[in-house]
Amino acid sequence: MKNTLHVSHRCTSSNGEIAHDFFPLIREYKDGRVERFKDHDFVPPSLDPCSGVSSKDVVIAPETGISARLYLPSTTYYPHRKIPLLAYLHGGAFCIESAFSSTYHRFVSSLVAEAHVVHPLPTAYDDCFEALKWVASHSKGDGPEAWLNDHVDFDRVFLAGDSAGANLAHYVAMRVGESRVDGLNKNKLIGLVLIHPYFEVKEPLGPEASDEEKKAKVGKLWQYLCPSIIGCNDPKINPAADPKISGLGCRQVGIWVAEKDFLREKGGLLYYEVVKKSGWGGVAEVIEEEGEDHVFHLVKPDSEKAVAMTKRLAAFLNHHYQDKV
Repeated sequence: MKNTLHVSHRCTSSNGEIAHDFFPLIREYKDGRVERFKDHDFVPPSLDPCSGVSSKDVVIAPETGISARLYLPSTTYYPHRKIPLLAYLHGGAFCIESAFSSTYHRFVSSLVAEAHVVHPLPTAYDDCFEALKWVASHSKGDGPEAWLNDHVDFDRVFLAGDSAGANLAHYVAMRVGESRVDGLNKNKLIGLVLIHPYFEVKEPLGPEASDEEKKAKVGKLWQYLCPSIIGCNDPKINPAADPKISGLGCRQVGIWVAEKDFLREKGGLLYYEVVKKSGWGGVAEVIEEEGEDHVFHLVKPDSEKAVAMTKRLAAFLNHHYQDKV
C-alpha cells in the first residue's frame, strides 16, 4: 500500500527549532520541513527459486495511487486447487515503511511459503478497505487479475498485519462486519491476525504509567498523524472506545504480543479483553513471545524465535483453514 505520510529524506532545518519530535521515526521543524530517520528500500517483485513463491505488483486505483504486491505460492503440485486469501497490511507507525520494501517482501514471502497461502490519515484506512473490495471483486472468477481469479478460494479469507498494519487490519475487519462487500462477508472472513498491534488509549498503561517521559508522549504521535478533537477516543486507534466492536467481521482472532513491546498492554492485551467482553461471537487467543520486543521478527528475521513465529503463524492459518475444508 502507499505510505500514509509523505515526508522528505533526512534534512537539516535552517533555524533548528523543532515543532514535533517523534525520533527515531520522524521530526518536523517549525519551518515546515520534515526529517525521516528510517528510509525504506524498494525491491522488485520476483520468483523465489527456493520457495517457489511468485510476486507481482498491481495498481488498484490509478486515480489515488493505491497499489499492492500479490504473492502466489507454488502451484506445481496442486495446479487447479483454490487456496485461501491472506491480505497482509504492513506496519510502520503510519509514517514509514512500504509494502514493496525488502523488509516486508522477505517476511510476507516467507510466510506465504510456510503456510502455502497466500496519504495523511485517515486516508490509509479507506485505501485498505478499497484494496480488499478490489480483491473481493474477483470472487466470481471474472476480475481483472488472473492470479486471484484462478487461485483464490474466496470462502476462506484472512486478514493480517503488524503494528500499524494490525490496526488497519482490525479496521478493515470492522468494515466487513458492518458493510456489504460484494463477494465477501463475515462468514467468509475466517480469521484476523494481529501482530504487535498499534492501538492507543487515553491513559497510559503498563510501563508507560511509571515512566514520565513515555507517559508524556502517550497519544501524541496519533494526534499528530490524525488531528482531531477526540484524539485517542477515536475508535480507529482505540477499540475500547468503539461501541460497535461486537460487530467485528470475522470468526477467529489471533493476537501476537511480545514481552518487551511497549505496545503489549495497550495494544494486544487490552484488545483481547475488549473484544472478549464485547459480546462478539468469535474466538480470540493471545500468543506471547517471551524476551522479545516490537516486530522482532522483522528486525531479526533469521533468529530462532522469528522462524518459530512464522511457523506458528502459518499453523494458525492452516488450522483455521482446514477447519472449513
